[in-house]
Amino acid sequence: MSGVTDVQHLVVRLPNWLGDTVMALPVLRALRSGLDGRRITLVGPWAPLLIGQGVADGCVAYPRGARKRLAAARGLRRLGGDAVLLLPNSIESALAAWLWGARWIVGYATDGRGRLLSHALAPPVPRRHQVDEYLGLLGPLGIDGAEATPRWLPEGDAQNERLEALLPSGGVNSRPRIGIHLGAAFGPSKLWPAELIAGLCRELRQRRLVPVLLGTPSEEVIANGIVAATGGDVVSLVGRDAPELLPGLLARLDALVSMDTGVAHLAAAVGVPVVALFGPTDPGLTAPRGAGTSVIWKPPPCSPCFLPECPIEHPCMRAIGVEEVLAAVEARLGARSA
Repeated sequence: MSGVTDVQHLVVRLPNWLGDTVMALPVLRALRSGLDGRRITLVGPWAPLLIGQGVADGCVAYPRGARKRLAAARGLRRLGGDAVLLLPNSIESALAAWLWGARWIVGYATDGRGRLLSHALAPPVPRRHQVDEYLGLLGPLGIDGAEATPRWLPEGDAQNERLEALLPSGGVNSRPRIGIHLGAAFGPSKLWPAELIAGLCRELRQRRLVPVLLGTPSEEVIANGIVAATGGDVVSLVGRDAPELLPGLLARLDALVSMDTGVAHLAAAVGVPVVALFGPTDPGLTAPRGAGTSVIWKPPPCSPCFLPECPIEHPCMRAIGVEEVLAAVEARLGARSA
């Protein structure tokens, strides 16, 4: 199979999820370096978040939902991309690239879409870490030697006023701050039980550490219960941040405790120590990459099941105790200050 030759405008179809988009940063930086002087446009739900990362000439928000994506096809065709690199493995992304009028379409031959691709690569067996699978798509473009750890570049002080309103730089709740992200878009099977999170918050406060709850508005009920269970002795930002604030907000933390979710990947890329709690998914495939990352995974025989909802009693996440999460946080803080 010959390579993609003479590409002048590469369109990269980004993944649908925040964590996967962050894990795509190494392949995007490799493309920017290897295609120096050629135009690169990113298309994906989280594309606008990457505007300040220097990896593309354009970032186009891609809607969710089949009808909205079909309606967007005409505008994306006008971009004039002569090649599309598909990071998602879905047939929908390949059909969309065909509608966009690309001459070359590069991706893994999955989901029955091989005939839609000009360069159909065999998916790796066994599966590899998501970062490495994305990097495996560079071959047809003649690019190699990429860095395999996502890095998030600082974006200046544009959001400082809004961030200061959320997490003031002074006062009793200033530092050390331990973020605890409550949610996971995949489903409830990834979630650490709320009573254990409340127990962790109490232990952190006893050690003069400030628990900071993070999450979307859908986690507000859980957050309110944790606040009540701890006597209000935590900071809750659940439902109060915004996507464009996330990198700066995470950078103001001293560590983050999170389930297997996108915020953990973004925190690791920003350089914040992460304690990642895994249960139904495999950290060998999707653990955040970074020198300050610790993974706690105590899999029972049924894990990894990759089910969004646990059909039994959630043994994988309930097996993770407050004491070991606390010890991992303290170890990360100690390593950071050393």
